[in-house]
Amino acid sequence: MRIHYFQHVPFEDLAAMKLFFERRKFEVTSTKFYLNEVLPSLDSFDWLIVMGGSMGVYDEEESQWLKTEKEFIKLAVDKGKTVLGICLGAQLLAGALGARVYKNKEKEIGWFPVKFTEEIKSTKLKNVFPQEAEVFHWHGDIFEIPNGAVRIAYSEACENQGFAYGEKVVGLQFHLETTQNSVLALLENCKDDLDYSKFVQSKEEILSVPGRFEKINNLMFKLLEELEKQTVGF
Repeated sequence: MRIHYFQHVPFEDLAAMKLFFERRKFEVTSTKFYLNEVLPSLDSFDWLIVMGGSMGVYDEEESQWLKTEKEFIKLAVDKGKTVLGICLGAQLLAGALGARVYKNKEKEIGWFPVKFTEEIKSTKLKNVFPQEAEVFHWHGDIFEIPNGAVRIAYSEACENQGFAYGEKVVGLQFHLETTQNSVLALLENCKDDLDYSKFVQSKEEILSVPGRFEKINNLMFKLLEELEKQTVGF
């Protein structure tokens, strides 16, 4: 399997997903937009993973590659690629599919539960997620659910936490790939986001239970296993 991922800032990479791909001996390549790297050929990968970042989907003046990136994501979906968007990546995916992305009423940073919808039972993800899970968040924007997609998750702070579009395209507002090292990098580079509003935890709260990372990583691995099945046609 050939995996390609889009990275928007130096401190948000594949994190725990690297281990999954290493175990599978998948080929992994990347485009790092902050280094002005060029986009790949659509024929050069099977999966496209779109990672997070500190910019917004609408920040096209400051990050001029965003428009081109959204167009490329749409082409990848249309070509039948497996596409996974995480946080900013999910927002870009939603935008590429024609949905609106905008500032949410609340920031959500730290460990908060998400609930999974009844609609998820109509998708291939029905056996991946429990009814509810405590997951890691770091976002201030929200997406509308694209036409033709299924809303799969929500939280108290954010009514749209994820969607499935067909069998091979998934957007998640929350982070399942986060490790202790990757959250430390976020805390170092985005500490100004910690405004201690209703759904924003302190650094101490975020790091208080190390065992949380393994739990969310296991959920990510289950999701990747399901996407692998869909890619190879099981």
